[in-house]
Amino acid sequence: MNIWWVVVSLVSGVFSVGAAVFYYRWVVKQDPGTERAQRVAKWIADGAASYLKKLYGALGMLAIALAIILAIVFGLREGPGYGFGIALTFMFGAICSAIAGYMGMTIAVKGNVRTSTAAERGLNAAFAVSFNAGSVMGLAMVGLALIGMSLIYLITKTPQMVLGFSFGASMLALLAKAGGGIYTKTADIAADLVGKVEVGIPEDDPRNPAVVADNVGDNVGDVAGMGADIFDSYVASTVAAMLLGAALPNVTGDQKMLYTILPLILCMLGSFASLIGLQFVKVGESGKPGKALNSGTIYTTLIFGAMVVAVVLIGRIDLAALWATLAGLITGVVIGFTSDFFTGDDRPPVVETARVSGSGSAITIITGFSYGLISIVPSVIGIVIATLVSYYIAEETSTVITGVYGVGISAVGMLAISGMIVSSDAYGPIVDNARGIAEMAGMSEKVVEVTDILDAAGNTAKAITKGFAISAAALTVLALFSAYASEIHLAMLEINPSTSPLVISLLNPLVIAGVFLGASAPPLFSALTMLSVTHNAFDMIEEIRRQFRERPGILAGTEEPDYVTCVSLASRDALRSLVLPAFLAVVLPLIVGFVMGPEALGAFLGGSIFTGILFALLMANAGGLWDNAKKYVESGYFGGKGSEAHKAAVVGDTVGDPFKDTAGPSLNTLITVMSLVSSLFAPIIAAFHIFE
Repeated sequence: MNIWWVVVSLVSGVFSVGAAVFYYRWVVKQDPGTERAQRVAKWIADGAASYLKKLYGALGMLAIALAIILAIVFGLREGPGYGFGIALTFMFGAICSAIAGYMGMTIAVKGNVRTSTAAERGLNAAFAVSFNAGSVMGLAMVGLALIGMSLIYLITKTPQMVLGFSFGASMLALLAKAGGGIYTKTADIAADLVGKVEVGIPEDDPRNPAVVADNVGDNVGDVAGMGADIFDSYVASTVAAMLLGAALPNVTGDQKMLYTILPLILCMLGSFASLIGLQFVKVGESGKPGKALNSGTIYTTLIFGAMVVAVVLIGRIDLAALWATLAGLITGVVIGFTSDFFTGDDRPPVVETARVSGSGSAITIITGFSYGLISIVPSVIGIVIATLVSYYIAEETSTVITGVYGVGISAVGMLAISGMIVSSDAYGPIVDNARGIAEMAGMSEKVVEVTDILDAAGNTAKAITKGFAISAAALTVLALFSAYASEIHLAMLEINPSTSPLVISLLNPLVIAGVFLGASAPPLFSALTMLSVTHNAFDMIEEIRRQFRERPGILAGTEEPDYVTCVSLASRDALRSLVLPAFLAVVLPLIVGFVMGPEALGAFLGGSIFTGILFALLMANAGGLWDNAKKYVESGYFGGKGSEAHKAAVVGDTVGDPFKDTAGPSLNTLITVMSLVSSLFAPIIAAFHIFE
């Protein structure tokens, strides 16, 4: 009987993808605008498609190589059939993640110009086009994840195979997000520093040779990259909870299957709740887009909560699972809105940072960085509360589920409404592009004003999503950490039936070494990605200066810049920069595990979780704050555009760009990938390691 829940989950995934196709067709039918606007949009679309083609080509070869390694390693250990199955599910996960990102980018480059055109009719029309376009990304991501996980479990009946699917999705997500982040911030920083600061032309001015690359970056980084990122967290949290469900000691038979597939049931309910919640996202002519987006999230949360209560009571599922789910859900929403407080365009931290910008860029950077540090605390408190509540409710009130399973279910509860969250996030870069197209195509001042209002809400929506995704990743990797310990223990029992559970003691020098190595991984990853941005931006800045110097007609407005060269520079340099981050994510935990042993690897994961979450929260919130402080000054406050405060705010925004769009959001994927690699290779590491 329980298997029918998995069938319903599969059907809900198909339904979600069908809804995404419906919204896609609706957006495409809207007016694409003037010939000039369509021409600008085509530049952006061609640049994005060219980069993704190169990225997915390179990642495809990497995925095939990793699949062959997985097939050989697991084939030798568990048998050829198991090895082939892991390799196949790994490839399937990578393909689904790529499709989700590609679908999102495809609709984004069609929705941007239609949003600009709709802005001529007013705020309400433009918001409807941009948000419906973003909904394609949200619904496609959730649908493909549900289809993949449900299909694999229906065929194999084992969550270990779904773990292979998750590893494939995570590996592609990490490199897609990091590569997209490097691309977008390379172009953004170069365009701002030369365009705004050096020659004093407005943002998205068509005379800037990097302006097309900048708008392309919004799509490959914030749509395709972030879509793959949350796809990864969504799948990883579900798989972690499924593994913990399969390892529950006090249940057998149908009951064990029920708690193994409960995460899939929650994801299925979340997809339906998101689809209903999308219908509540409306904004009037005098309304605020940010309020509309927040209302959609709140309605989706309430609908999902009601659905979970009904299913738990009807299905006679342990009530501790209900409270753990609700703890994660509520904490996720609270943490998201905490990010809104620190990054919202009219909130005290943003206003204060804008105000002190009149004293120079140093004060701007110090103030924004300080607020970023403060923003860590409420999110961490939320994570701690969700962890403790879900653990102790399950541990103390249930005879069926364990505390660590409660933590895993809490992570699923937080991510179950990802359809709504990702829709709001994808809306951000679409309206950002719409504003750029309005400027480049010479549209009316009304269009620029409307897209500015939409863009400010989009920045806050992106900050909320990043806070949500990072916090969800924290609970996910805690669940994966428990899954790793469980997998290691099961593997060691096969070797020695009297083996005790994995103990990670700080009195063990190998554990201390593992903690320090793990804690250093996120800072190193951040440094590598941000240095890539600065090196690549330097090359593009020199190219922009060269064009201005050798072709004076560009600034005079009589000659069109060479946009293609800047797009090619950004693509080439972003792909080159992915080698070391990929090595860090996949090879480093394996080296620690095979050399120093299972306990050291567990400590490595713990260290990476602690520093990774703190760095990610700091970077995402500080970067979003600096961005909106600049926009606040540009709105006419504290001297407005061209003032000393504006120049300082632009520098702050430039520093924050690689924080919030390159390193910060990639860190949660990094720690997820390292946790998945460790869990996947746990049986082999348990059998083969140097230090005892």
